[in-house]
Amino acid sequence: MGAKVLYSVRIPLFLRNFIPMRHLLVLLYLILSFSCTENQQRQPFVDVEIETVYEDSLSIRAIEIMGGSLAFAADKGTFGSIDLTSGKVRTNIKKHDSLTPHFRAVAHTSTDFFMLSIANPALLFKTGSSSQMELVYEEEDESVFYDAMTFWNDKEGIAVGDSMNGCLSIIITRDGGLTWQKLPCSNLPAAIEGEGAFAASNTNIEVKGNKTWVATTAGRIYFSSDKGKSWDIQTTPIVSKEPTQGIYSIDFYDEGVGVAFGGDYTAPEDNTGNKAITKDGGSTWHLIADGQDPNYKSCVQFVPNSEGKELLALGFTGISYSSDQGNTWTELSKEPFYTIRFKNDSVAYAAGKNRISKLVFK
Repeated sequence: MGAKVLYSVRIPLFLRNFIPMRHLLVLLYLILSFSCTENQQRQPFVDVEIETVYEDSLSIRAIEIMGGSLAFAADKGTFGSIDLTSGKVRTNIKKHDSLTPHFRAVAHTSTDFFMLSIANPALLFKTGSSSQMELVYEEEDESVFYDAMTFWNDKEGIAVGDSMNGCLSIIITRDGGLTWQKLPCSNLPAAIEGEGAFAASNTNIEVKGNKTWVATTAGRIYFSSDKGKSWDIQTTPIVSKEPTQGIYSIDFYDEGVGVAFGGDYTAPEDNTGNKAITKDGGSTWHLIADGQDPNYKSCVQFVPNSEGKELLALGFTGISYSSDQGNTWTELSKEPFYTIRFKNDSVAYAAGKNRISKLVFK
């Protein structure tokens, strides 16, 4: 049992003489509440309990927590939702003509769910008035390959794909996802040859307020301060010499503190040049725990309510955790996953090969 903490609060005589007793009691309550809060410090995670909540022969790389449900989309045209209270799973299959799309990007607003396929043709669906997924954007080209998507707000959203015709592929909606327009290359920085994004966890894009960060295979970050109207390049020290190297995932705790994670999925034991942090909104990045584990990871997320100090990174190489902004790490599990989203500061949901699981951190 933990030791009891006793508080002694001395109220000055002049306050007792001039403040009514009921007000003194309120003051006493506030003092004690503040004292208790000061002593309730977050404890680092030391373990994780993993419970599978959905199993099927699918590759699941895109999940979204939407209120009391988790929505997902996968290969084989499969998409669905899980009620996080009852555990009830609903699934469906979306086909387009004779095609069975492979989905690796999803997003949502307060009213709609979106899912975007990889490869040619690119197919973007949104929930329709008849409760069916309706096609709102289609793009055909031998080089088309979209990787991730998200929304700034209920009206404005963005999706990112590999470079075509000399620039990154970026489509934007300003009407709640009803229509999408592709940015011309004249509005974007020139791409490095072969530059794209990894469709590994739907975490290549991060938005905070009007600001947007897009991570690429070239170890660069495309930054916009005005919701995609103008773009600049931020450089990082993440390794990117080979086509399978680069930034696989980014996350920002606020507009200043962000983290980038990646490596090389074909050399997953490599742990050099694969993780970096910024504290100035991406203007400068520096490597963290360089030459130390964790190695390759496909997804990184800040732990909510951790003041930007706690990080969780996972991939098919396992689950790792840091309580000091990535300077040191602890492996919590060797269980393989592709992507993760937090429900609160101790419960998350992760998806991977053939499953979605509930993770409870302790």
